[in-house]
Amino acid sequence: MYELKIVSQFAAAHQLREYQGGCENLHGHNWKVEVFVKGEKLGQDGLLIDFRIIKNATKEVLEGLDHTFLNELENFREQNPSSENIARYIFESLGRRLKDENVKVSRVSAWESDSACATYEET
Repeated sequence: MYELKIVSQFAAAHQLREYQGGCENLHGHNWKVEVFVKGEKLGQDGLLIDFRIIKNATKEVLEGLDHTFLNELENFREQNPSSENIARYIFESLGRRLKDENVKVSRVSAWESDSACATYEET
């Protein structure tokens, strides 16, 4: 099994509803996002998938989050825009964009600070 990783980022504001503490107030983060894809077969070119394809798909997803108030976005009106839910949202959005049947998103980590992240993966 091969696994590739790209790293990207976006900046956005959010509020965590029903949270007892400062994060219930409006605040922002510069999120670092790690995207991992995996697959078993390399193409004739010796690549699992071109990194540019992963980077471009990730850029498209993150453009919808970058410099927004996440709570106002459709996907986060009912659920908290926590790092956990952001990681899942990116995972699922990328899964729909990557059209290569030999490559699947394996996990996504959303870092809200240098020392704290949430990772989403499906088993």
